[in-house]
Amino acid sequence: MKPWIATFFLVVLVFNSIFLGSIVEAESSVCDSKCSVRCSKAGMKDRCLKYCGICCAACNECVPSGTYGNKDECPCYRDMKNSKGKPKCP
Repeated sequence: MKPWIATFFLVVLVFNSIFLGSIVEAESSVCDSKCSVRCSKAGMKDRCLKYCGICCAACNECVPSGTYGNKDECPCYRDMKNSKGKPKCP
């Protein structure tokens, strides 16, 4: 392979990783802030934040308002179930 082709692919790879990293950080920060509000009164805060983050990412950053209930605001969040058929999202 010619050196300029290898250099081109390396530059493209670096730019893609920088661009995709900033997108993931932005989505993560939106879910983090929404889930910190949602889980602020949870007894098991770490578990609440974990599952809320999973649900938020899967549901396009939709997290119900408040610390409990209001799940009708986000049908995706409301309808996610764990392997036992119980609600997955806090």
